[in-house]
Amino acid sequence: MAKGESGRIVLEVNPELKKKLYSILAFEQLTLKDWFIESAEKHIKDKGAELLKSIEQNQNEI
Repeated sequence: MAKGESGRIVLEVNPELKKKLYSILAFEQLTLKDWFIESAEKHIKDKGAELLKSIEQNQNEI
């Protein structure tokens, strides 16, 4: 899938998955955009910390 320079992210997913996700988000009073941003920021934070730890461990082994 192409990665452009805009701030848009376009995904094609199974319609049943989309329906279930929107149902749960409505119950939680979240928009898809809010949920995605929250999830993406958490993922970046978690994986960034893991990556930093891995780099530090590799440097200590040298």
